[in-house]
Amino acid sequence: MLLTGATGFLGMELLARYLERSDRPVYVLVRGADAREAAGRVQDTLRSLFGVGHPYRKRVVAVRGDVTHSGLGLRANRRDQLAERISEIVHSAASVSFELDLEATRAINVDGTRRVLEFAQRCQSRGGLRRLSHISTAYVAGEHSGRFNEDDLDVGQRFRNAYEQSKFEAELLVRSYRAWLPITVLRPSIVVGERDSGWTASFNVLYWPLRAFSRGTYRALPARRDAPVDVVPVDYVADAIFELSRMPEAQDGTYHLTASGDASSVGELIELACARFGRPAPRLIAPGVYRNVMHPLLVATSRDERQRRALMRSEVYFPYFAIAATYDDRRSRVALRRAGIAPTPLRSYFDTLIEFALAAEWGRRQIPRAGVRPVAAFPYDRLAQIRRTPRTRDAVAC
Repeated sequence: MLLTGATGFLGMELLARYLERSDRPVYVLVRGADAREAAGRVQDTLRSLFGVGHPYRKRVVAVRGDVTHSGLGLRANRRDQLAERISEIVHSAASVSFELDLEATRAINVDGTRRVLEFAQRCQSRGGLRRLSHISTAYVAGEHSGRFNEDDLDVGQRFRNAYEQSKFEAELLVRSYRAWLPITVLRPSIVVGERDSGWTASFNVLYWPLRAFSRGTYRALPARRDAPVDVVPVDYVADAIFELSRMPEAQDGTYHLTASGDASSVGELIELACARFGRPAPRLIAPGVYRNVMHPLLVATSRDERQRRALMRSEVYFPYFAIAATYDDRRSRVALRRAGIAPTPLRSYFDTLIEFALAAEWGRRQIPRAGVRPVAAFPYDRLAQIRRTPRTRDAVAC
């Protein structure tokens, strides 16, 4: 199989599962100035995942390439050699930044997906492709209001940022290939750390506003108290992708990996944060009024430069506290039920996430995965145990 994005947060979790729960060789597409640097990045990732002396070295093959380059940055003969060996692709590489402009984001998320699809066609023609699993996002729904079903895509929605729009465009592209390729689309919502350890390699999206709140940055927020906050732990997302990528019946399907009926709300999130950090609840203001009146005023009158910068940086996250969409995940729930894979409410592991974030100083301190929790039994595979060893941060998702 070929995995893209293996050095990113979710990609690392996927790499671990395909190594621990199968016996297949895994080809990892990774950037590097040369083959030696690419191989070094993969070995660093493996050491981060499994520590020194792990048994997976011979099963992982570093492929120096780049989804932003024509032909994945591979010579034609190398692409042909790989295509003859690859029967499954998991495309996890993406830019998850809210701050890049649309052109830069498209270069990775849309054009990169196009090149993976073209390579998948080459695999199909050489030896047959069993599955292409495309990791999208529930936020292709954009600013849609109301229920967004797993088969929905273009419903006339607008988008909050270039990330959402580029992932939407990438899904449109993926749909256009479904007549020729066996494809499964997976749509996670906001992905946070593990439920029972809090471990994460990424402190974006939910973590940034929580960090600012813990420091007393917010006197007011542009939010609706009943707006859903759909958060899922990375262990649920990675387990679900691994399982769905193997299910024959999941071919040609789209699956929401979301909290949905178990989603939190802005009001509940504020209550949890107030209790944890001992801060007063901020005033909730209609987003339009806040954006046009309150936010400029708060920035202008803040006497603390760090607080002013935090308010300005928070702007990219504020729209996610006034979401009007809910994500229907009935297909995912049914498919994953027999494997015992399901999301759980954020309130059940919120304190665990915060404890780890504080220990890691919100990402400034690197905490190895080793020792975060003991080895755990894996309940639905022949392999007896999941090795739980060091995992380190890597902000690169490609």
